[in-house]
Amino acid sequence: MTVQEPLSEPVPLMGCPYKSNPYPLYERLREDGPVHPVLFPSGVQAWLVTGYDAAHAALNDDRLGKNHDRGNDRWRARASIMPEPQHSQLQVHLLHQDPPQHTRMRRHVTEAFTPRRVEQLRPRFQELADALIDRLPETGPADLVAGFAAHFPFRVLAEVIGLPAGLAERFDRDWRKVVQPVGPADPGRPVYEARLHGLQSYIAEIVAHKRAHGNDDLLSRLVVARDHRELSQEELDSMIFQLLVAGQEPVTNQITTALIALFRHPAQLARLRDDPALLPRAVEELLRYDSAFELTTWRFFAEDSDLHGTRIPAGDSVIVSLCAANRDPRRFEAPDTLDLDRSPNPHLAFGHGIHFCPGAALARTELQVALGTLLARLPGLRLAVPDDEIEWIPAVLGRGTNHLPVGYDRRV
Repeated sequence: MTVQEPLSEPVPLMGCPYKSNPYPLYERLREDGPVHPVLFPSGVQAWLVTGYDAAHAALNDDRLGKNHDRGNDRWRARASIMPEPQHSQLQVHLLHQDPPQHTRMRRHVTEAFTPRRVEQLRPRFQELADALIDRLPETGPADLVAGFAAHFPFRVLAEVIGLPAGLAERFDRDWRKVVQPVGPADPGRPVYEARLHGLQSYIAEIVAHKRAHGNDDLLSRLVVARDHRELSQEELDSMIFQLLVAGQEPVTNQITTALIALFRHPAQLARLRDDPALLPRAVEELLRYDSAFELTTWRFFAEDSDLHGTRIPAGDSVIVSLCAANRDPRRFEAPDTLDLDRSPNPHLAFGHGIHFCPGAALARTELQVALGTLLARLPGLRLAVPDDEIEWIPAVLGRGTNHLPVGYDRRV
């Protein structure tokens, strides 16, 4: 039996081997204990929570707050990379709020994403998916990110939140990269700041348009809430920022992680293609097996606290590994096996507790429509490059690919 060298601490969470397959590292961390010091590419040191029970408890621990004001100077020196005034103007969204502010703000968005409303829109989502498939080449190869996954979630989102077609067409996909850390000394910093300013101007245009041409949609209701002083200007801009970025990028990435998992399990792919009734359960298993939301955003203790036997200093960042929790053998039988029949499947891909993703029902429906349409209309769908040539995005918190070259026999 081979004895592995002890992991150096803090454990670095970076590099191509880690991004392409973090699960062996997560397995070692789970076996060693529930909480570990880790190091991110930006130089931020944090505390990573791994096992399922520990993750579930941390996600529901009301001692852990999300507001950036709780971060200490060590964290702020490395992690608050978005420059002022943009940080104050665009980071006051739900992911960074605690009750009672979080409760007050969240009630403005939940109605738009209820399972009932999402289900009513499913036929429209199907139309959008089919329109994108119609634009793909008659036969492969094709890049399913550029041709489908990068566009479908945004078109769905535009329908759900009421983004006008003219403004939707002008959305620059590069703006979604503003959530990927680029430190002050990074040579890519000027490009990052240009994207940030472009997105901020775009948000201002949306607000002005909805104020002049309001309707019964989410964006219009948010603007009205601002005008009635139920939201501040910073809260309004930040919530639109969160909708535009967090409302689409994870679904784009989840389409790619789900497809890659199916390509690696061709028998499961064939079964799903032949029996679309499996889609709801299959989507839950694909979310568990390789979640696009790999890690949560920061949480902080207001005072030095114990977390599963580890002393965490006040203001240090605590991050939960959703992917590590979802592969915990103490909660899931054969966790490294893709089992489309798995039930129950209490995965944590959408988080848990008060910060459970408000768009979970929408994401589930999008994934069902996307995968069902791709498998039905592209017979013989397969990966067109060797598996080890897949380029995983270098995002700190997420998993996915910027390109997914595929082949298929024909387009139907």
